[in-house]
Amino acid sequence: MKISKLASMISLLALGIATSSQAADNRYVIQVDNQHKGIVKALAVKSGATIKLDGDGFFAATFDNQDLAQVKGLLNNPHVRLVEEDQRRTLQSLYQDDAGDPMQAQVTPYAVYQSQADQVDFVPGTATKVCVIDSGLDRSNPDFNWGAITGDNDSGTGDWDVNGGPHGTHVAGTIGAADNGIGVVGMAPGVEMHIIKVFTASGWAYSSDLAHATDLCSQAGANIISMSLGGGGANSVESNAFEAFTQAGGLVVAAAGNDGNNSRSYPAGYPSVMMIGANDADNNIASFSQFPSCSSGRGKRATMDENICVEVTAGGVQTLSTYPAGMSTMASMSADGVYYDSAAMENAGSASGSTYFMGTAEAIDSGANGKVCMIDRGNISFHDKVANCEASGGIGAIIINNVEGMLYGTLGDANTTHIPTVGAALADRTPLLSATMATVNISASDYGYMSGTSMATPAVSGVAALVWSNFPECTGSEIRQALKATAEDQGAPGHDEYFGYGIVKAKAAYDYLLSGGCDGQDSQPGTFSLTAEYEYAKGKHRVNLATVAAPTPMVDLYRNEQIIATVPADTFYTDSFGRKESGTFSYKACEENTQNCTQAQSISF
Repeated sequence: MKISKLASMISLLALGIATSSQAADNRYVIQVDNQHKGIVKALAVKSGATIKLDGDGFFAATFDNQDLAQVKGLLNNPHVRLVEEDQRRTLQSLYQDDAGDPMQAQVTPYAVYQSQADQVDFVPGTATKVCVIDSGLDRSNPDFNWGAITGDNDSGTGDWDVNGGPHGTHVAGTIGAADNGIGVVGMAPGVEMHIIKVFTASGWAYSSDLAHATDLCSQAGANIISMSLGGGGANSVESNAFEAFTQAGGLVVAAAGNDGNNSRSYPAGYPSVMMIGANDADNNIASFSQFPSCSSGRGKRATMDENICVEVTAGGVQTLSTYPAGMSTMASMSADGVYYDSAAMENAGSASGSTYFMGTAEAIDSGANGKVCMIDRGNISFHDKVANCEASGGIGAIIINNVEGMLYGTLGDANTTHIPTVGAALADRTPLLSATMATVNISASDYGYMSGTSMATPAVSGVAALVWSNFPECTGSEIRQALKATAEDQGAPGHDEYFGYGIVKAKAAYDYLLSGGCDGQDSQPGTFSLTAEYEYAKGKHRVNLATVAAPTPMVDLYRNEQIIATVPADTFYTDSFGRKESGTFSYKACEENTQNCTQAQSISF
């Protein structure tokens, strides 16, 4: 009990810090009518502000050592509509060790197959254009239809076609890398893109930057906005910009975030923005993918809103895509002429020769002289294993994992070895040790791997562009609905907060629109389902129940086969128990006065 009280105190302290009115970098957004903006800007500068951005109906400025209340006091002017914090937005990606080598031939990333993008043809010339708000698209990579790509330069971030880090180039490749026989292929190969560079290598942008970028996307004729970014806290200028873009017929897609918790990240958390989670190649949810609740409000006023939580997912773990030329290092490894997945560890170069198994390579072994060392993981450091191989005359090293999965690692900051070294998966140990010849290659590359909801987001943006190019008469909201209605259900049956409606499927969405038109075949996507979440609060056990995609206006809620309430569909209901009660309870929801019911959900406490 003492630990629980202490934890509660710490949580309260943390919450107090998180809700401080001091803006990040002392930067604020001031909403003002354009007719009087000059007066207000002059007042801000006179009050010590530095103007950072001038947008339509607003400007952003920094005020040194001033909190929100102080800035409001400084700008006490009838022409000022609202002053609010300019929320930070950060890139949403987790970097992984690079693997594979598409420099010699075109490689199709797994997410293309998983999302059925290979089963639908992209139709050019239909005015489908994706606006990518990120860190720029570097012109050095040849794997794009550069004649179909435009962008906006910015005095703060520089030229749009010069990278501010590899993130934006990677994202753009997932959307639209060309189908040209080299590198990778995107979800919508060769689609028109407009690039807005809001990030530099430092990785920071602001909510006002995104609002301004949205205006630029509209001016460029884009109908899809893709944002692999996010941060805490809502901002009305930003929210209004996305709402206006959506109301004009567009589609806005953004990353759920990579903290692996139920925090809501923005801009993905706005109802006008489609929130995207990440899954892996085995249809599992990514451990880092955020899963905010679909409920809004508290108590009896709580309602369900599927547009403020994850709606669909796509491949976002170890995703292969484009990099600025030479910025990535890639590994390839073959044994007896068969290529196997590998992960670069250290030391660029190439080695090819007979193989020699060194066990865990804990000592120098002259049998490795002139050969590629096959080494088991364990007992000593990766560096010492490779050093022993090299000291034995080995020309390259393959270290095989001793647990399931690929071996990702490095040889340490004080690496003194020189031979190319890669990691290999435990599943490939038997064929690798049976091989008589092996080749290891690590080289600079224009292609590489990243992981994150940042990688899943452009996959969905690209699928949306691919499908929309076949049905240009539809609106962005109708494309959004089609993607949800046809997603492959994963995780808990029906809609859930991890996968939303499931993994996005291009061919299924295409067929849905082909047979049912832009309105589709159903007014609501997905399967009638029930979510049940347990909490203990204020001395009571509580089970929070909510239905999704109910086909009737009212639903009956059951506990242990006994009806406990009849409530409006897609609303929030709390089943409460005293603190001394315990047990296992089975919940289901049924269409009112019928036995057409959801699958049961079990809660124990």
